[in-house]
Amino acid sequence: MGVVNVTPDSFSDGGRWFEPAAGTAHGRELLAQGADLLDVGGESTRPGAVRPPLEEELRRVLPVVRDLVAEGALVSIDTMRAEVAEQALHAGAVLVNDVSGGLADPAMVPLVARTGAPFVAMHWRGQSDHMDDLATYDDVVTDVRVELGARLRALADAGVDLSRVVLDPGLGFAKRAEHNWALLARLDELAVLHRPLLVGPSRKRFLGSLLAGPDGAPRPPQERDDATAATSVLVALAGAWCVRVHDVPATADAVRVVAAALAAGERHPVTDLDALAAHHGVTR
Repeated sequence: MGVVNVTPDSFSDGGRWFEPAAGTAHGRELLAQGADLLDVGGESTRPGAVRPPLEEELRRVLPVVRDLVAEGALVSIDTMRAEVAEQALHAGAVLVNDVSGGLADPAMVPLVARTGAPFVAMHWRGQSDHMDDLATYDDVVTDVRVELGARLRALADAGVDLSRVVLDPGLGFAKRAEHNWALLARLDELAVLHRPLLVGPSRKRFLGSLLAGPDGAPRPPQERDDATAATSVLVALAGAWCVRVHDVPATADAVRVVAAALAAGERHPVTDLDALAAHHGVTR
């Protein structure tokens, strides 16, 4: 999954693809580099971020979704707002990626239940402006597993088809560095939830801290792509469905190497989106 941030304030690339034409061109580039799915988002979820108005989020994302869909791309909409998700689905998006798992907007889960749209539900404890205060766990992997399980039950109770749900452990969201490393090391423990996993380690703070220079300053986000590719290997080995990244080529190569090695050993994790594409009548 290639990240298309059409925001002025994302931690990694805020402002670079802010205008619709730039966002579309970036999405086109990510496809050429090997992305299977493009995740278009108009709201930064970096720690401390302030939410844009609904109208502004719509203005940012809809032209990019329409243009990329018109070019044959599989597009997901990265949003916590049901209105944005609904309009993006009407514009041709094939998946809703909600970092709140449907908790931020009470209209989101009914929308997903009504439309049957594939839905990514991330582990989430609160909005970006205070999520760092919520990073308290007894055992982070157990707690995330239990909380995601509870979210699945709530989605099912609301009429969502769980066969259409993907889970995301939420690296970096209400989690300190040690929490992220524990989740990466023990991703296989989430398999008991019986749902595909989307994992998003790309360029996040815990990688910058790990790669800090002699002065202790974290490595800048744009210099974390090699480390991101290494985490993508861990994600692929754990059998995740998809990895969400800003820089596609290294990770695309990494997950394909892992897929080939696992296939040679007769292990077959799901690493592409052909089934989703077929469902929506998209020829890949």
